Amino acid sequence: MDIYKFWKDVLAQNTDVIKDYFDENAYINWHCTNEHFNVNEFIIANCEYPGDWDGEVERIEEINDLFITVTHVHSKDKTLSFHVTSFIKVINGKIVAVDEYWADDGIAPEWRLGKHIGKAIK
Repeated sequence: MDIYKFWKDVLAQNTDVIKDYFDENAYINWHCTNEHFNVNEFIIANCEYPGDWDGEVERIEEINDLFITVTHVHSKDKTLSFHVTSFIKVINGKIVAVDEYWADDGIAPEWRLGKHIGKAIK
């Protein structure tokens, strides 16, 4: 399974091909918003999400049939930015389960900035 291609199609909201990555009984969990989707529901949630999207996979770890990805997802106009940690279980070349955690990118909270600790990662 080409995880980079999967993410490229998800970010492009490529409705016509996303379904091909999944087993028909697959599920997708978005834990931060407590949502559980079947494949068709996931395609609606992803492909009808407002705006145009871009991003890049920053890290992939593979453990047996599990891919763990960290992906920077942002709107093309750069007004929105997220980091997504995904646990993608693949059996026989098809995704059977996805557990994702979406985090808004932003600055550190004021109480920590006031302590003058840490520095920007990049």
